[in-house]
Amino acid sequence: MLKSILIVTISVLHLGSVEDAFQEHLDYEVVERGVISSEVAGAWDTPGMADRDYVLMQAESKAPVYLRFVENEYVADYAPMMSHGWNATELLVKDPDAVAERLSDSPFAIIGPPKDLWAAPNAPRAMQTLGPGNEVLYLTSNGDFTTETDIDRVFIMVVGGPSMASMSEFYRAKLGLDVGDAMPFSISVVSRAQGLPADTTYPLAVATVSKDFLIEIDEYPAAATPRTVKPGFLPPGTSMVTFEVNGDLDDLAVDWRVEPREVDEFPYDGREVGVTTGAAGEWIELIEAGDGDSNSD
Repeated sequence: MLKSILIVTISVLHLGSVEDAFQEHLDYEVVERGVISSEVAGAWDTPGMADRDYVLMQAESKAPVYLRFVENEYVADYAPMMSHGWNATELLVKDPDAVAERLSDSPFAIIGPPKDLWAAPNAPRAMQTLGPGNEVLYLTSNGDFTTETDIDRVFIMVVGGPSMASMSEFYRAKLGLDVGDAMPFSISVVSRAQGLPADTTYPLAVATVSKDFLIEIDEYPAAATPRTVKPGFLPPGTSMVTFEVNGDLDDLAVDWRVEPREVDEFPYDGREVGVTTGAAGEWIELIEAGDGDSNSD
C-alpha cells in the first residue's frame, strides 16, 4: 500500500549548523520553518515535541521528498549505527567521488570513502558521511534511478534491527511490500561503529516501496541495542520516516501510537496521519495519499 517516501525526520540538538551545512555543501533549500505544532505533536503522541524548532529542506531538484530537522532532547547513550531503528538516509548523487572531494573540507565527516558496492560493470557506487547533527548519510550513484542534480533526493532508507525474519515479515505482512531474500553483505560503516572486523558480513534485504523508493533492511549484531527514547519525545538520530499510503489508513492492520487524525499544515495538507512502530522499533509515519499536494508553495 505504500506509495512513496515523503519525509525523513532527523533529530538534532541545534538547527543552525545543520541547516547551514546542508545549504552550503549539499545544495538543499529550506522550504518551511517553524515550531512543531500541538496538532503534529498530538498525531505523533509526543507532547514534549510541541513548540520545538524545525526546518523542512528539499533537494535542489525540487523532488517532493523532504528532510525535516527538529530540535530534540539529548540522549546520552545514543550513537550512530549502534542501536535498532532507522540508521541512515541514502541520497542519490551523480558522482560520489566528486561529492567526496566537495565534502573534504566541510562539516560532513567521510566515514566511508567512495567504492563500488559490488564487482560488476555499472555497479552502484557509494560513500558514507556523518553530518553535523550526528546523522548518517549514504551518497550513492545508481543507474536504475534518475538523478536530476549533483546531489538529489532521498531514495533509500536504512533500518537495522535484531531479526531479519521479523523485520521482513513486518514490511511484507503489515505494509504489503515485496521483500527480497536476505543476502550476506559487508557494511563497513556498521563494522567500524561496532568495532568489528572490516570483512564482517550482515544479512541484508531490500523492500520495494515503489519504482523510486526502497528500504534497506540490515540485521545488526547482538551488541546493538534498542534505541532509548525519552517519554513524550521522538527517538534520537534518524527519528522517523514518513510514507504516503495508497488507500485508507483504516485498511492497515498496524498498532497506532495514537488514533490517526487529519493534520492541516504542509506537507500533510489536511490528510489522515498515523504513526506506528516497526519490528526494529523504527517509527513510521503514514499519510493517506488522497489528493493532497506534497509540493511546497
